[in-house]
Amino acid sequence: MKSEFSQSATYQKDQLMSQGKIKFEDASGYDQMMGFWSQLVGDKFLKWLAPKKGQRWLDIGCGGGAFTEQLMLSCAPSYLAGVDPSEDQLAFAQQRSSLKTAEFRKADAMELPFGENEFDAATMALVLFFVPEPRRGVAEMLRVTRPGASISAYVWDIHNGGFPPEPIKAQLQKMGVELPLPPSSDISKMTKLRSLWTEFQLSDIETEVIKVSRRFDNFDDFWSITTNSASIKMGIVELTYQSFS
Repeated sequence: MKSEFSQSATYQKDQLMSQGKIKFEDASGYDQMMGFWSQLVGDKFLKWLAPKKGQRWLDIGCGGGAFTEQLMLSCAPSYLAGVDPSEDQLAFAQQRSSLKTAEFRKADAMELPFGENEFDAATMALVLFFVPEPRRGVAEMLRVTRPGASISAYVWDIHNGGFPPEPIKAQLQKMGVELPLPPSSDISKMTKLRSLWTEFQLSDIETEVIKVSRRFDNFDDFWSITTNSASIKMGIVELTYQSFS
């Protein structure tokens, strides 16, 4: 039994932790965990942005469409597009009944499949720290938006305990398991984020700290939902592998 389980754990480890990258292959599980959190933040984020109705919007790194749906329902865009590198996530987004008129494309945030000046607003919801070169990502946002457009982003405060699965992450670290960080996790620091926008000499730069909380019915509810986090899954597989190797 030990050998069989160990082989299974090894296979899972190879699948989930290839090259130490965080993968988002379980769109439904990811939406159950992160989609809800994203919408909690997204509500406050959109109230803060206070965008005009009827604009052309681009949601970069749209994932399963949780925030894209908020854009559709709150902003009444004249056109709404979402891009993401994951086909599974895009397929999940396309299943949302409220997004039937939205256009989705598989694309990299650093190489957007649009021409210049096509959008009135572009945003990245919980995405910028996953972009290997944030500067290129912002440059692309500027390229595809018209002069005077709005570009925006929000991120978790990863280095200061602002990651929703932080309690599990902290416990795994105590057990010797280090979870992979997004490739550009430093951009989650407010000083780095503001510096990035300033580098492009943008006008009317504003930053805001947004705080949200979520209540779970009990520990089992918290565990079953939170362990859908891609990085937490990787950490649990690594811990299992260490235990049986």
